[in-house]
Amino acid sequence: MDARTIIAGVRDRKGLSPDAATWFADGLASGDVTDAQAGAFAMAVLLNGLGEDGRVALTRAMRDSGRVLEWELPGPVIDKHSTGGIGDCTSLLLAPALAACGAYVPMISGRGLGHTGGTLDKLEAIPGYRCDVSVEDLRRLVADVGCAIVGASENIAPADRRLYAIRDVTGTVESIDLITASILSKKLAAGLEALILDVKVGSGAFMKTMADAEALASSLVGTARGAGCMTAALITDMDQPLASSAGNALEVLEVMETLTGVAVNQALWDVTVALGGEALALGGLAEDAGEGADQIEEALESGRAAETFGRMVAALGGPGDFVERYPDRLPAARVVRDVLADTSGYIATIDGEALGHAVVHLGGGRLKGGDKINPSVGLSELMPLGEPVERGETIARIHASSEAEAERAIAAVAAAIHIGEEEPEEPPLIHKRIG
Repeated sequence: MDARTIIAGVRDRKGLSPDAATWFADGLASGDVTDAQAGAFAMAVLLNGLGEDGRVALTRAMRDSGRVLEWELPGPVIDKHSTGGIGDCTSLLLAPALAACGAYVPMISGRGLGHTGGTLDKLEAIPGYRCDVSVEDLRRLVADVGCAIVGASENIAPADRRLYAIRDVTGTVESIDLITASILSKKLAAGLEALILDVKVGSGAFMKTMADAEALASSLVGTARGAGCMTAALITDMDQPLASSAGNALEVLEVMETLTGVAVNQALWDVTVALGGEALALGGLAEDAGEGADQIEEALESGRAAETFGRMVAALGGPGDFVERYPDRLPAARVVRDVLADTSGYIATIDGEALGHAVVHLGGGRLKGGDKINPSVGLSELMPLGEPVERGETIARIHASSEAEAERAIAAVAAAIHIGEEEPEEPPLIHKRIG
């Protein structure tokens, strides 16, 4: 068996057998499969698909390319995953809230993909925060703190580590088969008992239509349940940014304001509570999702989630006083400029993907593999859909490293936000539950 034969089989719509999937995943992990071959494989999968059997085979093979964890803890091991969006920083709220409710959360997260932000990139905006830890450190942190948001170690789904980075720079991020295998190989390797999925749909998501979002949600739920993990998915809206900020340090700032009650972002709060309620019910810590949501709200309102977040940050190398001093601890951009409305009316539509690309071009994401991220840049004070606006009013704020980059971002953001004469109908935050 060799890489060329396997790639040709997917290219010619012959599928992917379990043996071929295992060979290719092991080759990704060992380096025997080159970057060019991995990119060709990803493009073949994107264009032709793998089918249900091939998808399951690839997921299991990538999971088994490294270590699969087992836990002995006094509570259920639970996690959440989002398929990615703009201003989607719920993981930073949800992990400590779940831990405060008695769950144990080994949240193995990823970096930015395409136009969407990455949880690890956001956390690395916190000075000293270490995302790369050993399996032994992960086990200790989860047992001591209750949660740890980290990257996959070299021993956890190493095949995905290679393929994830290659997808980001080869235009193959949107493949349902590759998304499913990528997400679940890491999650299943973490030894989870329950998993809640946040599948985004809309202009800022990879899945632009409800049909595509439902297909992805069904793929994820079916594959995870088939592997023995209690799983459900919520399809949530991404026709506008979830938070009012997009960019690494700016999103962490908004999370901390919500965690500490300084300035609660209601949309961010509501999605976090809904996901957390489902997760607690799946893990047996709540009778149903409604009771679980009440527990998550109490953890957030009481400050227990903020306290747990602070302990996690300190345990992973960040400042011990981060919760108390977060405005002083986060980096700030050199140039801050406003985007002004060119007419009066209502925020009618928002091109979320265009906003994401604006952040990437400011330096808040990667245009090619190995690019260094500037954690301070991005967008803030983004007006939501339906908001009335007067000509000359600020509809977004640019945080940039230079005046030239700020000017380019102003033009991009202004083009992404359409102001209309009539107030639009706002989409629901949560469209439906799958599973």
